[in-house]
Amino acid sequence: MAVQIREHEAWLASDRVDALSRALSDPPEFSRRRQDDYERFLELPLEPNPLYRKYGYFSNVNLTGLDPLASGSAVSLPPALPGSIRVVHDASGTRAEIPEEIVRGGVRFWSLGELWRAGNGARAAFLRGTEEPTDRLSALATATLNRGYRLEVPDGFRDPLRVQDLTILSEARQALSVRRSIQSGSATQVLVTEEVFSAPGNDGAQRLYASGTDLDLADSAKAVVLSVHAPDLKAVSIYRRRASVGAHSRLAWIWNGWGGFRTKVRNETTFAGAGSAADDLQTYFGEKDQAYDSAVNFTHVATDTHSQSITRGVFRDQARGMSRGLVRIEPEARKTIAFVSEHAMLLSRGARSDSIPILEILCRDVKATHSSSVAPVDPEKVFYLESRGVSEDESVRMIGEGFLAYVLERVPIDGIRDLLYPKLAARWDGRALAWDPNAFPTLPSLAVTGSESAPEWRFDAKLR
Repeated sequence: MAVQIREHEAWLASDRVDALSRALSDPPEFSRRRQDDYERFLELPLEPNPLYRKYGYFSNVNLTGLDPLASGSAVSLPPALPGSIRVVHDASGTRAEIPEEIVRGGVRFWSLGELWRAGNGARAAFLRGTEEPTDRLSALATATLNRGYRLEVPDGFRDPLRVQDLTILSEARQALSVRRSIQSGSATQVLVTEEVFSAPGNDGAQRLYASGTDLDLADSAKAVVLSVHAPDLKAVSIYRRRASVGAHSRLAWIWNGWGGFRTKVRNETTFAGAGSAADDLQTYFGEKDQAYDSAVNFTHVATDTHSQSITRGVFRDQARGMSRGLVRIEPEARKTIAFVSEHAMLLSRGARSDSIPILEILCRDVKATHSSSVAPVDPEKVFYLESRGVSEDESVRMIGEGFLAYVLERVPIDGIRDLLYPKLAARWDGRALAWDPNAFPTLPSLAVTGSESAPEWRFDAKLR
């Protein structure tokens, strides 16, 4: 009698999960967790909420033969940015470069191996927020966890801290599952860039990139997390980013999607301290058969908190996009200001996008609004540019780039639009953003600033 094989067992065999656990010397409690989540991976759906399953665009995902133990040579790197922390994840493992002056300032860094050998307290802090998964890819991310670190910035660390996190996919059927745990002390300033690329030479097989980021901001801290997602069109990716924002702290999640085959982004931010504020700014460019699925979840708990979520995507060919923005305002979260904006531009008949803004308001003394649209390029704008001598293709491109620039102009990083534009232009021209440390350098030193286009929020006096 033949043994029935569960649907996705061909993606990842249980013996590979066991081998990974032994290779990384998992502590017993996480070894069990890894196996439990592997079983959940086999049983769970891709989308747990039945209301959204018809919008899911994760067809044709086939991760057969996925190997979380795939290894290879270390990639070549450009010179490190002076005075910054650089963490690199590739087929050779994870390596970190930390300047001595940062260590002397009290910043602590643990690699995954060091965390596994540390006491239960360090491991618990690292794994906080990894609750029981509710969907297949989240469970797969935990079952294949093979890269990670924890970073602690002490209270009052005077200098702005720059962390450059690089991931380069280079092996066929590779699985890189990275978890970052960052604790930023009071009155600190941290800028993290997560840059994901592929090295040339994939044999056409799909591979997995899983990214988990847990950020804990103490009072009066400021943090910016900028992601540039640009792997090849065979990468299946899932991002899970969570943050707890302390009193009078400010956070900006920024995500730019320009590569990958299927990509899922889940951002969850809790406003735990009075006077806290956060932006979630996302841009997408999809072509061919790419698909993006984004969900932003803001939970306002404390009083006088401010949130803003702006998502914009441009899709052509057969590309797909879905964005969900949920704002929940708890009963005690008085004087909250929240805004959700989700807009998509379709450049061809085969492209499609869905936007679903949601407000759950349990407190009367608030201001919460949303806007949403999915539409083709405005023909009147195209006609206007053509009347000035601009070709139709160039007109559409200028309008599309300006549509995405609306988001980049609100990013609290000095000159980010000029830095990211060449990457967007390359994707618009149909060129892949393959990893090359000489021809395609990583993002340079960046400065966190206030945004001129989006000044500090002020609560509307009429609502008091």
